[in-house]
Amino acid sequence: AAARGGSLEPGSSAPSGGIPAAGSQGEGSPAALANVEQLVLELTHPSTRENALLELSKKREAFPELAPYLWHSFGTISALLQEIVGIYPMLNPPSLTAQASNRVCNALALLQCVASHYETRSLFLKAHVPLFLYPFLNTMSRTRPFEYLRLTSLGVIGALVKVDDTEVINFLLSTEIIPLCLRTMEMGSELSKTVATFIVQKILLDDIGLNYVCATAARFFAVSAVLGNMVQLLTEQPSVRLLKHIIRCYLRLSDNPRARDALKHCLPEQLKDAQFTTCLKEDAVTKRWLAQLLVNVGQQQQQQQQQQQQQQQQQ
Repeated sequence: AAARGGSLEPGSSAPSGGIPAAGSQGEGSPAALANVEQLVLELTHPSTRENALLELSKKREAFPELAPYLWHSFGTISALLQEIVGIYPMLNPPSLTAQASNRVCNALALLQCVASHYETRSLFLKAHVPLFLYPFLNTMSRTRPFEYLRLTSLGVIGALVKVDDTEVINFLLSTEIIPLCLRTMEMGSELSKTVATFIVQKILLDDIGLNYVCATAARFFAVSAVLGNMVQLLTEQPSVRLLKHIIRCYLRLSDNPRARDALKHCLPEQLKDAQFTTCLKEDAVTKRWLAQLLVNVGQQQQQQQQQQQQQQQQQ
């Protein structure tokens, strides 16, 4: 799975598609570029890797072309995968420390950089690098080191789906990503749940993804059951950003005729309750999604009647 390109020696120019020459788009001085080159080299040496991971993860925003530089530098992706595989023994039984979690999350941050770049995204998929992250999404521990690891891993997958690309959706559907996301949606923190739901949403928004989920009753009800459980939990711990993604998932499911018929019977009652959805009053887009969802499943009239009853009670 390691990317191999021309070897990178100190002082050599970046490979094709790498960091631009100094002065272009204000990305940094020659000294800053040389510093990044040196840090990339240090990733391949175990004694200097931890500091290089930390420093590069801080600098990735300042260097938009860091991704191809990482990918095409000899041994760099292998070094990042070594960091990932190295903590597998800490997953079961759960023994992941905060220091080990922080270190591997710095490696994951660099992989997210590779996953989100237009030049390296396809190469990243063809090398099946996301599969190395799946054991992290399969963990059940709720301790902070594990939660941080899950969230950062989801960030890599989220970077892949953020850009609408059928190649990405096809790849993810050939793996276990939906069950892994559903697991996180059930037991993760609010932020992890939000990212996992966003990934499912992006998969559903692609026609291939929607057809995949709605192809069998088992797949559809697995997704709808988790979405329903999340809505129930939101009555106790409200989250507008999470509710937004849940509603968008339901709305997209309602585009499928069979799923739409099923949603007439299994759409959570809370979504038809005007009082529950008052938190959306400042979010016009999500309110419109919800209204369209209720129209699609034939529930809008019922919600309007509830609103009228509440108004009469207030008067």
